[in-house]
Amino acid sequence: MSLYSRYSALLDEVLDQLQSEGALPEGLNRRAVAVEPPRDPSHGDLASNAAMVLAKPAGTNPRALAEAIAPKLRELPDVTSVDIAGPGFINIRLSDNAWRNELRSILAAGEKYGLSTIGNNERVNVEYVSANPTGPMHVGHCRGAVVGDALARLLEAAGFRVTKEYYLNDAGAQVDVLARSLHMRYREALGQDVGEIPEGLYPGDYLIPVGQALAEEFGDRYADRPEDEWLPTFRERGITAMVELIKHDLGLLGIHHDHFASEDKLQKSGAVDKAMEVLREKGLVYEGELERPKSLDPHDEWEPVELTLFRSSQFGDDQDRPMKKSDGSWTYFGADAAYHFQKAENADHLVNIWGADHAGTVKRVQAAVKALTDGRVDLDVKLIQMVRLFRAGEPVKMSKRSGSFVTLADVVREVGKDVVRFIMLTRRADAPLDFDFTKVVEASKDNPVFYVQYAHARISSLMRKAADAGVSLDRPADLDLLDAEEIALVKLAAQYPRTIEGAAMAHEPHRIAFYLYDLAAAFHALWHRGNDDPDRRFLVENKPELSRARLELALGIGQVIRSGLALMGVTATEEMR
Repeated sequence: MSLYSRYSALLDEVLDQLQSEGALPEGLNRRAVAVEPPRDPSHGDLASNAAMVLAKPAGTNPRALAEAIAPKLRELPDVTSVDIAGPGFINIRLSDNAWRNELRSILAAGEKYGLSTIGNNERVNVEYVSANPTGPMHVGHCRGAVVGDALARLLEAAGFRVTKEYYLNDAGAQVDVLARSLHMRYREALGQDVGEIPEGLYPGDYLIPVGQALAEEFGDRYADRPEDEWLPTFRERGITAMVELIKHDLGLLGIHHDHFASEDKLQKSGAVDKAMEVLREKGLVYEGELERPKSLDPHDEWEPVELTLFRSSQFGDDQDRPMKKSDGSWTYFGADAAYHFQKAENADHLVNIWGADHAGTVKRVQAAVKALTDGRVDLDVKLIQMVRLFRAGEPVKMSKRSGSFVTLADVVREVGKDVVRFIMLTRRADAPLDFDFTKVVEASKDNPVFYVQYAHARISSLMRKAADAGVSLDRPADLDLLDAEEIALVKLAAQYPRTIEGAAMAHEPHRIAFYLYDLAAAFHALWHRGNDDPDRRFLVENKPELSRARLELALGIGQVIRSGLALMGVTATEEMR
């Protein structure tokens, strides 16, 4: 149990006491009660909103309730003072001993420090990437892949059971285009002059080896046959080859999904009919006509068509949505609704990582999930904004190999997996991100991945130097020797567990990157004290006990940095090269 969760539990006991004394009514919802660092460190070490949250339902005012809570908090171990600020915020100061003990907890827990049970073993399905299986991953897919994978790791650390899923859009017209593009490469491999790849087909060189493999397998059997004879085979082989390419490219980032779901199999299984039947039984499907689109020019002709519509407006959507077209085929939304219904059968929560171009479909899919599961399962959609590539400030040109975009593989091969993963998490997912090939490998404070990795490498180097100097940690150090600035660093490290919980519950893995940068900056600042004063270095000559205390502090900081990087899928660097 971390320091913040420990004092949250102690506060809960105080509230229980007040309840037993009749100062608080029974049955109050305490879910919003928090113990966290105050915004201004000068106000104390911990702050609680308990009085602000509970006063109204308790039939009292926040200040009076805070004055009832404060005396009991003052009796808690390692509490040196409790003050009431403003209308009823409670600020708590702890003894330095509390923070020394937290450093010991960090060292004792090791890589398990920060792990939480807040998820209560609930099941979460995280769907991410889900690009069409028509070619290699590009840099736009890269950001969603990293965000989704980091979020999955974060949720597992917070105590959720996570399924990492990829939805293959293998039932649409795009896979027929893939098959036709592949057939041209197949004919090319047979020695036919196919000329330029026609507009509308996929021109990338990545289809050349697949076409060669088909030429070796089939010879000229399908070279001049009608399309309906070869299209199903080439579609199937093309999808299989592209999925393998996708898995390979994602593997370069250390990303591996638990399940690949197929839209084609979903539709053939009757899952869409099942979802439709459930909605019809609930009275949420009807035959009707859509209103004239507001975006349509007033002079354009418009002829309403009767469609099968879902009453999504009852669940927060702007209007009802068609699930089936007039020709009897399913709409994209109809398949999406069925797919999410299928996922919800084995999940308590659904999280989708989508490109920002899907913003218009969020409400309708959330409405379908709410309707199909009677609200049992919630769907959160994180929209990923674009990545803009630069080199020394100049926009990067497109890749010839892909035909139209810069591939994920090219980016990873140039700067490395760890750099890519870290940089993709240095902005909120809903904000555009600039990726400059030159800047992301700079040895500079302005490069967050270098700055955090350098902190860990410094700590690793420090341990090697300590071993060479004969300073060992074979017994616990005297942490009473740590000064106020060093205790302040422990206070920041102690925020790691609550950072994990907050980031996991908000589905915002970038918070870990932000936190690690702040922790690394504080460590570097402490390190630089020794530039002018040798007695303030971590390893002080002829002062082994002081050195041992500071080495334990460094070890604790290194452990938190290493754990945080692991949540991001980044390997901590032992030595900068």
